[in-house]
Amino acid sequence: MKKILCTLFAAVLIAGSLAGCSSSQPAPAPAPAPKPEAPAPKPETPAVKAFKVGASGPLTGGAAIYGTAAKNGATIAVEEINALGGDIKFELRYEDDEHDTEKAVNAYNKLKDWGMQVSLGTVTTKPGVSVRDLYFADRIFALSPSASAVEVTKGTDNVFQMCFADPNQGSASAQYIKNNKLATKIAVIYKNDDVYSTGIFETFKTEAKDLGLEIVSETTFTEDSQNDFSVQLTDAKNKGADLIFLPMYYTPASLIFKQAKSMDYSPRYFGVDGMDGILTLEGFDTSLAEGVMLLTPFNADATDDLTKNFVAKYQAAYKEIPNQFAADGYDCIYAIYSAIKADGTITAAMSAKEICEKLVAKFTTFSFDGVTGNSMTWSKGGQVSKEPKGMVIQKGAYVGMD
Repeated sequence: MKKILCTLFAAVLIAGSLAGCSSSQPAPAPAPAPKPEAPAPKPETPAVKAFKVGASGPLTGGAAIYGTAAKNGATIAVEEINALGGDIKFELRYEDDEHDTEKAVNAYNKLKDWGMQVSLGTVTTKPGVSVRDLYFADRIFALSPSASAVEVTKGTDNVFQMCFADPNQGSASAQYIKNNKLATKIAVIYKNDDVYSTGIFETFKTEAKDLGLEIVSETTFTEDSQNDFSVQLTDAKNKGADLIFLPMYYTPASLIFKQAKSMDYSPRYFGVDGMDGILTLEGFDTSLAEGVMLLTPFNADATDDLTKNFVAKYQAAYKEIPNQFAADGYDCIYAIYSAIKADGTITAAMSAKEICEKLVAKFTTFSFDGVTGNSMTWSKGGQVSKEPKGMVIQKGAYVGMD
């Protein structure tokens, strides 16, 4: 009996022990540490809206040297300004007008459909005249790098020029020839169906008369007759002209130099800004242009930092020295940039008309320093005021005469 009681007591103890174990709860696992909250994303800085700048010029054809140079110069300026990272940025678009009036109108309409807010107008004169009234009617501000005839801005208040107007080139050329005693008898060959050439000739003739310069020969040519200059050169030679003034583009001038040499006639030559680019004319013997003088607002040999920087960048990008048209295109972009910056209220969110009115007001009241001149100002008629520079071609390069 005693043995049985001991056994029962032991069973009770074991059962109690088991019961105690089954009722105990495991210690709760430690709560995971809270994850640090990710920092709130920084709001993205909205991209600066760019001003849409349109332009047209001859990018193909016989005058492509002009249009390509102006476009290249403007492109460098846009890249420089956009790289500054400021509130003013530009988007540049060029259309090829092939130096043709109808194609210039088509180019204008394409640019308008694109949303052009500001324009560099056209590179050459005839296309510039053909679209002048469109810019005026649509109230789009235009600053042409090199369309120089007075007709380009006539009857408008919103079309401006970076280059000298033709009358200024004519009178300045006569003054330069007189002041530097470059000739005693002068012949003039000009293109009578071109407003650029005739505009320069007319003011040159008037100024030459006032200065006492003797013009012994006046001959002309047209678009259809610019392949043979034997008659014009013979007249100049027979009348003893020791200098020929050539208010024209470089293509006909290159033929004049070649044909004069074949006649054993070697007068001095004085040209205008349309002559710039002759050294890069394909197939042209640059020795024929040795000693040719011209007035231009740009000297690639200038030693100021602004010019040196521009020339270096242009050479690196395009493997050639920039001509005046490249410099004018460069200055056009920077002049517009400077005017927008000086105004302080113009934004790319504005309409072309709103921008136009503000730029017109600013351009007629401020001064601009560029690679083609210092302290440039503009009249209400859109003409620029700046000093020309005398250049001469020596050993295949432009060299300053001043």
